[in-house]
Amino acid sequence: MSIEVKNLVKYYGEQAAVKDITFNVKKGEIVGFLGPNGAGKSTTMKIITGYIPSTSGEVTVCGLPVSMENLASRKKIGYLPENNPLYLDMYVKEYLKFVGKIYKVKNLNDRVAEMINAVGLEVEQNKKIAALSKGYRQRVGLAQAIIHDPEVLILDEPTSGLDPNQLADIRNLIRTIGKEKTVMLSTHIMQEVEAICDRIVIINKGEIVADDKAVDLQLDAAIQTVYAEFEGKVSRSQLTKIDEVSKVEKFENGWLIESKVDADLRKVIARFGQNNDLLVLTLRKEEESLEAVFKRLTGGK
Repeated sequence: MSIEVKNLVKYYGEQAAVKDITFNVKKGEIVGFLGPNGAGKSTTMKIITGYIPSTSGEVTVCGLPVSMENLASRKKIGYLPENNPLYLDMYVKEYLKFVGKIYKVKNLNDRVAEMINAVGLEVEQNKKIAALSKGYRQRVGLAQAIIHDPEVLILDEPTSGLDPNQLADIRNLIRTIGKEKTVMLSTHIMQEVEAICDRIVIINKGEIVADDKAVDLQLDAAIQTVYAEFEGKVSRSQLTKIDEVSKVEKFENGWLIESKVDADLRKVIARFGQNNDLLVLTLRKEEESLEAVFKRLTGGK
C-alpha cells in the first residue's frame, strides 16, 4: 500500500477532530477524500504528510512510518496544502530551484525545466509569483509538490477558487500525474471526484462513513429511484397509494418514483401497471447522484 492509516485519532484539547479512522490507498490510485467543513479532512492530510502529530494510531507511506521527525517518509510525499504557501516576491523558476535545493534534487536546472513544462508554466516562468493568476499559482504549487519526484501526492482543495477553464486545466494535470503516482485529494466539487478519482473516502465528524468506488456508492443507496413512463393517464395520487412508494415527482413525460424498501421497485411498478391495465413504456432504475450520496451520508439537507 502507498498509504496506510490505522486507528488514527487526533484531539485538539478535549475535542476529537479524528476518531479512530482506518483506510488505505493503493499504489497508482487516485482517491477522493471528501467531507463537510470541519469533518477532519485537512487534519488527516496534515498527519499523513507529517506536518502535525497524531494523538494515537499509525500512518505509513510506502511502508515507512510517518512522523514529524521521519524525513525518509516525508521525502516520499508531495503536498499541496489548501492555502498554497508560496513566496510571492520570488520568481517562478527561482522558487522552484529554492524548493529543489531543500530536497537536494540532482540535476536541478533540468528538473526545474521539466516541472515547468509538465505543469504548463513555460510562458510564466520568469514572472514573479505575485503577478500570477490563481490558476497559475496552483500550477506552481503542483510543481513544487512533485519536483522531488515523490511516490505519493497529497492535494488539499487543489481547485479551490478557480474559474471553469482553470479548473479543467488543473483537473487534467492531476489526471496526468495520477498515471505515475498515488494521489489523495480533497475537494467539494463532486464532478471533479467523478471525473478524476478511482475511489472515494467520505469522512464526517471525524469518522469514515464511506469507502468505495463512486459508481458503487451511487448504486448502493438506501433509497431506490426509478423513472417510469406509462401509455395512458396516471395520476400522482395513484402512484403514492402504492405501499412501497415513499415519494413521487413528475419528470419529463413520466414519473420519478422513490422507495425505501428492499424490494425491487421496478417489479413493484410493473405489477402496478398490470393491475391497472397500463402499458409501461419506460422503466429504469436511476442512480443516486454523488452529491445526494454525500448529503445523505453527512447529514446535509
